[in-house]
Amino acid sequence: MDDFSTINAPVALPTIDWDAGGIQTELGWALPATYQGFSRSATGAVADVPGGPRGYQVLVAITTEEPSSQLALAHRLGIDKTQMTYVIDALEAGGFVERRPDPNDRRIRQVHPTGAGRSLLTSARGALREVEGVLMRHLSPDEQTQLRRLLARVALGAGDVEACITDARAAAEHPSQPPRRSH
Repeated sequence: MDDFSTINAPVALPTIDWDAGGIQTELGWALPATYQGFSRSATGAVADVPGGPRGYQVLVAITTEEPSSQLALAHRLGIDKTQMTYVIDALEAGGFVERRPDPNDRRIRQVHPTGAGRSLLTSARGALREVEGVLMRHLSPDEQTQLRRLLARVALGAGDVEACITDARAAAEHPSQPPRRSH
């Protein structure tokens, strides 16, 4: 006899013994584990967005910040400029963005959202928030907000490789272009 309620009952998380120093206490374990769980679910949540997660990031950036060029977007989001071209092309082909001449320099094309792009972002953002809710289901709403804020602050500082890596050789092996702060 299958009891569906016991199959779907929430599973309690194991208690972490912080004094024992086990793997769960290591940031280097927790960050990739969290990212992998998020990535598997989030990719499906934004599957309707051309370019997937990158397309979603582009839509967020162009709807919440001043218009910028494709190259500036690539730098801002940490996406290779060649890949950015493909993402913008796909979004444009779907009618979700349009390229317009920069009023100050007509050689530069700015990327702007369309009404369809704004609608797509709204639905994708809702689906993504559901995924995030499942991932953070063991945290209170206040803890979820606090985690988002703390991670954003850490992410903004993570691009300062020299501050994070004391060995100059190691810093040279890990060039990074972090996403810049939103305006």
